[in-house]
Amino acid sequence: MNQDKTGLDRRSFLKASLMSGGGLMLTVSWLSSFKSADKSEVLNLPEQWASLNGYIHILPDNKVKLICPNPEFGQNVMTSLPMMLAEELDVDWKNVSVEMGPHDPAKLGAQFTGGSNSVRMYWKPLREAGAAARQMLREAAAQTWNVAASEVTTKAGILSHSSGKSAKYGDMASKAASVPVPKDLKLKEPKDFTIVRKSKKNVEIQKITSGKPLFGLDYSVDGMLIAMIQHPPAFGMKLKSFDAAEALKMPGIKDVFTLKLYGDDFEQGGFDTRTFNDLLVIVGNSTWEVISARKKLTANWEDAGDRKEMMAGRDGKKREITVPGALESTTTQMQQMHEYAARPAQELRRDGDPEAAFKNAAQVIERTYNGPFLAHNTMEPMNFFAHVTDEKALLVGPLQAPGWTEPTLAKLLNLPADKIEIQMTRMGGGFGRRAYGHYLYEAALISRKVKAPVKLMYTREDDMTYGIYRPMYTATYRAALDANKNLIAFHVKGGGIPEHPIHANRFPAGAVDNYLAEGWQIPSNITIGAFRAPRSNFNAAAEQSFLDEVAEAAGKDPIAFRLELLKRAKEKPVGKNNEYDADRYAGVLELVRDKSKWGKTGNEKYNRGVAAYFCHNSYAAHVVDMVTREGQPYVERVFSAMDCGIVINPDAATNMVQGAVVDGIGNALYGQLTHKDGVAQQSNFHNYRIIRMNEAPKSVEVHFVQNELDPTGLGEPPFPPVFGAVANALYKMKGKRYYNQPFKDETEKVI
Repeated sequence: MNQDKTGLDRRSFLKASLMSGGGLMLTVSWLSSFKSADKSEVLNLPEQWASLNGYIHILPDNKVKLICPNPEFGQNVMTSLPMMLAEELDVDWKNVSVEMGPHDPAKLGAQFTGGSNSVRMYWKPLREAGAAARQMLREAAAQTWNVAASEVTTKAGILSHSSGKSAKYGDMASKAASVPVPKDLKLKEPKDFTIVRKSKKNVEIQKITSGKPLFGLDYSVDGMLIAMIQHPPAFGMKLKSFDAAEALKMPGIKDVFTLKLYGDDFEQGGFDTRTFNDLLVIVGNSTWEVISARKKLTANWEDAGDRKEMMAGRDGKKREITVPGALESTTTQMQQMHEYAARPAQELRRDGDPEAAFKNAAQVIERTYNGPFLAHNTMEPMNFFAHVTDEKALLVGPLQAPGWTEPTLAKLLNLPADKIEIQMTRMGGGFGRRAYGHYLYEAALISRKVKAPVKLMYTREDDMTYGIYRPMYTATYRAALDANKNLIAFHVKGGGIPEHPIHANRFPAGAVDNYLAEGWQIPSNITIGAFRAPRSNFNAAAEQSFLDEVAEAAGKDPIAFRLELLKRAKEKPVGKNNEYDADRYAGVLELVRDKSKWGKTGNEKYNRGVAAYFCHNSYAAHVVDMVTREGQPYVERVFSAMDCGIVINPDAATNMVQGAVVDGIGNALYGQLTHKDGVAQQSNFHNYRIIRMNEAPKSVEVHFVQNELDPTGLGEPPFPPVFGAVANALYKMKGKRYYNQPFKDETEKVI
């Protein structure tokens, strides 16, 4: 057992009390012991998150219920979180149930899904909660039977004593509520786990497969109206005037009006360029009626002009920047980025004397990589329900970060926080898109205006053409080799619109004597936001492609070359701020090498590409096997290796990696969103290409490094290295390197 002295007293367990009808309820601090292991990741947690808590219910019928704080969008937290609780509580899994909690920061805390943090930050607090509840139940049984608590054992929700006495947890739950919360807890050793590390079915699988209402789009109440917004036709424009006469004549239409929602209204969660416009809103009885009537609106738009905005940087601090009002185009943005790339940039890290090393090198390799804006393309279109009155507000829908929205809602609606209820539905995809609350604010203001319950709907065209995107990036990599083909210097200089992508303290930092990382950025009025593995999704593609090219110049196998550098980083590390563990990084490379039979006979028909990357505290490596099918590149199979510490639910974890691989292949080969005079040139799946079902690999074989380390992220880490593995496989197939995403020749058919 692990002896865990965590101060689980008034600070962590706020109370243990009787519930209505009997039973034990524990309120537990969810983040009492959570710290970011990745010092480069600025979590930007609101201050109130320090007092996060959640509810454990032990009911008289021996059922255990967890009110899940985290929004669910397919990463399976509604199964994995209760698995951790049930493990330490020592209950029968079939007696565990889970419900999605409403937004309740006083009781449930942060309730944030993103950054691959869910399992990682709840791992210890939930286990402590289960262990504490189990100990309190043992104490209650001991008092009842007049025996020592140390003599009371538990198994599958049953309390037992050597005298033959036994009781269900539910029988002792009420008495356990009066037992002091223990301060010293014994947590299980991983070798003793009976639930964690065992595959469990998704607790919502029956609802999902039977079509039960789960998503925001499913939510409906009597008298609910449908609202849509007519967005500007281009970034950099705002509403000048409108004529709704024809639209108001259409069947089912209730009203057309404007609302103001500006950046100054935002308390937390960042700004969003769309909010610097008057909103042109149309409301009616049904979705189709509103869509049809919206086409009859006549709106006049004008240039928005430059504006000042407070923007939160990667260090969490807000700074005033000037956002240009120009109508931007991808071609001119690329020219501007190349101009910026030639200028001096912010130095992010320096080791040794890189300038001297490059000057004296026997060979210098220099390559530039470019990545476009990418759309999130959530399968469930953006939506939110709101019913706002003068006294209170109810909001229901798919949302990743309710805690970021509540302060703004309170300000916009002039209501105290305790009069605002936010209920979260299952999300039909997120990838960072639903971390931004503008659509919730819009729904709330519309409901207040029309004095009725309203569901705000975005069409896919709305979100793709005036949405939130992965930023546009570029990076130039340089490597210096000596006469013996050894890597003696490494330089990366990256920038983007409107942020740079560089993680300066990641591999190969720490493995090269002379190292330089620089970054720069260009403001833009095109809205950007978190996109699955922010910045890493570009960095991994560029860095891993470049390392393959450097390995080839050095005459070395690409996996052996990386392992050689990692050995140096382990034995003689350069610098003190290296984020990654060289052993764990090497571990996934060795595992994927062995499982894919890299370098062995029998794989001659495949064009093989490899890549590995560290982000969100986890390590991922992929070997992509590509063939030509009907004249087009096709990834037929993939071997994946992950080190994310203890794997809570192996089946769910495997599915997460497989999904990331398919998503990565599609974005690498096809993903691209461009603009012309501020207008998005792609509006739906007919001209924004994503991977299709028949293009998915025949197999994605996933392997996990087995260790007893605390679990880390898994939703994002498998995604970034897929890009690099695809690019390297394409090189083997085509005999040419790919430097621009998507990795398709301009002459090839993309759509």
